Amino acid sequence: MDKRTLGRVDKFDFPKLNLFNIDVKMDTGAYTSAIHCSKIIEENNTLRCTFYSKGHPNFSSKDVIFEEYTFTNVKSSNGIKENRYKIKSEVIIFGKTYKINLTLSTRDDMRFPVLIGRQFLKRKFLVDVDLQNLSHNLKPL
Repeated sequence: MDKRTLGRVDKFDFPKLNLFNIDVKMDTGAYTSAIHCSKIIEENNTLRCTFYSKGHPNFSSKDVIFEEYTFTNVKSSNGIKENRYKIKSEVIIFGKTYKINLTLSTRDDMRFPVLIGRQFLKRKFLVDVDLQNLSHNLKPL
């Protein structure tokens, strides 16, 4: 299987979340992928998420409702475990749509609102840390 190469940072689209041209960082040290969510309300077996960030203008602040979601334990780089909501969504890379699991996290103070972890990258992509924004301006194979 041919793997496409991604740089350490890029811009991806998340159409089901109404998020486009979003800054992402490949994090090969992380197992799961995480996305910034400014507000989460769980009610009536649904999850209402607001994807807004003053530091990231492409985060639209529109609410997205999930009828399917789970929880997962995530261990941070400093060893602290956190139980997070996990959603299934889609991401567009090199013009191709992929399914992706995303944990919801408050990343407002972070430079990148989305981290892409090994669970998503494996068997699909290689990461070259010397490069950046490879998929954003390229056409699909």
